Amino acid sequence: MVRTLLVVLGKKQKQLIKINKKTMGQYIGQPDFGTSAVEITASDTIDLTTKLNSSALFIGSGGDVTVILGGIPGASGGFPASSQAVTFKNLSNGCFLPVIVDYVLATGTTAADIVAVK
Repeated sequence: MVRTLLVVLGKKQKQLIKINKKTMGQYIGQPDFGTSAVEITASDTIDLTTKLNSSALFIGSGGDVTVILGGIPGASGGFPASSQAVTFKNLSNGCFLPVIVDYVLATGTTAADIVAVK
């Protein structure tokens, strides 16, 4: 009886792994690991000079991070507005923020030593 139960659990785990690979898989064009990294400074300027081009973030010194997620268009198809930002609160030291972002805004960001990883 126990042996059969373990087999059933094994099949369910395999199904969950397949689901997770589909829903939590790669962002388009991103490899499974980082191939480039650059230290960034949060800025309230939203233009091509501050765009991170769909990067993940490593947070060196924890705190809050206010970001505009990757691929968010502006109201007229141009640059997004700061009102489209979201703040991730109480991030710990030395963690990765598991979202893809285009901008890190200074307003609302208290974390430091942030690295954009692609």
